[in-house]
Amino acid sequence: MPCYRGAALTEPIADSPSTDPKNASPALAGLLSFVFPGLGQFYIRRRRAAAVFAIPVLALIAVVALQSVGGIQFFAAQLIDPSFALAALVVIGSLGLWRLASIGHAAVSAQPSGRRLRPRVVVVVLILSLAVVIPHGVASYYAWSFYDAGTQIFQADGPAPTATPVPNSSASPGASPSSTDDQGFPPPATALPTPTADRATFLLTGVDSGHDRMHALTDTLLVASIDLKTHAAVLLSIPRDISNFPLYSGGTFRGKINSLMSAAANDPKRFPDGPVLTLTREIGYLIGVPINYYAAINLDGFQKMVDLVGGVDIDNPKAIDDPRYDWFDGTSGFSLSPGVHHLNGRTALAYVRSRQGVGDSDFTRAARQQQILVALRAKLGGAALLAKLPDLLKVASRTIRTDFPPAQVRDYLMLANQVSDQAIERHVLGPPYAVHPPTDTTGGIYTLVIDFKRLAKLSINVFGNDSAYQSGPPGSAPAVPK
Repeated sequence: MPCYRGAALTEPIADSPSTDPKNASPALAGLLSFVFPGLGQFYIRRRRAAAVFAIPVLALIAVVALQSVGGIQFFAAQLIDPSFALAALVVIGSLGLWRLASIGHAAVSAQPSGRRLRPRVVVVVLILSLAVVIPHGVASYYAWSFYDAGTQIFQADGPAPTATPVPNSSASPGASPSSTDDQGFPPPATALPTPTADRATFLLTGVDSGHDRMHALTDTLLVASIDLKTHAAVLLSIPRDISNFPLYSGGTFRGKINSLMSAAANDPKRFPDGPVLTLTREIGYLIGVPINYYAAINLDGFQKMVDLVGGVDIDNPKAIDDPRYDWFDGTSGFSLSPGVHHLNGRTALAYVRSRQGVGDSDFTRAARQQQILVALRAKLGGAALLAKLPDLLKVASRTIRTDFPPAQVRDYLMLANQVSDQAIERHVLGPPYAVHPPTDTTGGIYTLVIDFKRLAKLSINVFGNDSAYQSGPPGSAPAVPK
C-alpha cells in the first residue's frame, strides 16, 4: 500500500497547477481516479499528472478493443495461447498497481501541503484500493486459468492415446506402449506436414482411459477437414475394425486399425515413425489427404465438459436399446427414443459409446459421435459460460491434447464460425466404402476391408483436387501423401 504523505507521492510526478484547488476533496480525487486513472488529477488541475496516468490506460483500452473485435469468444481464443495469457496476466497485475498509484497520488495531491490525510480519507482510499484489488485478482485468476490450460492442451507435436492390441494384430497380445501420463496420453509424436494454403485436416481420437482401464483405446478415429478457400467442411469417421490395409511405408497391416499404434510402439524397426505419426500418416494415406494436426480427447473428461456447458441438444435419428451398455457403476442398459433430446454428460457419453443395440454398430456410433461434436461446438460459443470458464478450462486441460499451434486458434475459430452445422458433410467409412469379408476367411473375427474404388470416389468428391486418388488408377490405394 502506498504511503500517503504528500511528498512521497507527489515528487515522482512533478506538476505545477496554474490554480491551487484549496477546496478540493482528497476523497473525491481518489474516487475519480478509481473510476479512471488520471481523472482525480484532472479534478485537482494537475493536468500533466492526469495525462501521465491516463494515457497508458487509454492505449491499453485501444489494444484490448482491437484484440476483442468479433466478441468475447475470439478474445478467449487468443487467451488460450499460453504466451498471450501470460502477457495478459502481467498487464492485469500492472494495471492494478497503476490504478492504486493513481488513487493514492490523487488523494495525497489534493491534501494541503504539509498535512497528513485525515483518517476518514485514509479509510476511503483503503476501500477504493480493495475495490481495485478484488476484480484484478479475479481477472488474474481467469488469465492464469487460460495459461495453465493452454500449456497442457497445446503440446508440441501432439501427444496421443495408446491403442489396445486386438486378436489377429501384428502387436504382441496384451502389449501396449508405456510412459503414458495420468490422463492416458503418451509422449509427443514427431512433426506432421504443415497445411497447404487450400486445406487443413485434423485427426481426432478418443481416449477411453477412465473407469479403471489399464490402457487407452483409439476406437474413435475422426477426421475433420476444411477447405480454407471455400470453407467446405467434412467429418470422416474411420471404423476401428478396418484391417488388412496397405501401409504408406509399404506392405500390408493385417491387424485392425485401432491396433496400429500398439504395433508401431512394439515394432519400431518396422514402424520407425513411432505410434502417433504412424497412425496419422496412415489415415492420411488411406483417405487421400495428409493429416496436418492431431488431437486426442479423454472421453471421461468429455462427460464433465458436457455437464459444465449445461448439456447438449441432439436429434436422435433412431431408437437406441442397448441392454449391454456398462455405466461402470454396477448397472447396465441404455435406451433413448427417436427425436430431440437434451443430454447431460452421462447420457451424452452413453450416446457416443453405445453400439450393442439392435441395428447399432460402430457405424451408427461414429455418426452419433459426429453429431455430439457439432452440438458441443454450438454450446461452447455461448457467453453464459463466462462464469464457468475456470472450471471448464481445468477440465479441458485434463481432457484434450493437441499439436495445433495455439497462436492460430483465433484464425481457425473465425473460419469455423463461417461454416454452418448444416454445411458440414459427414461420412462414416463403413459399407459401402469398407465391407465385411466372409467370416470363414477371418477366423471368426469381425473385420472390414476397404473397397478402394468406392473410397477413391468419395475422397475425390469431398476433397476435390486435394485428393491423392486423383492421380491413381481406379480401385488402387493412393500415392503416399506428402
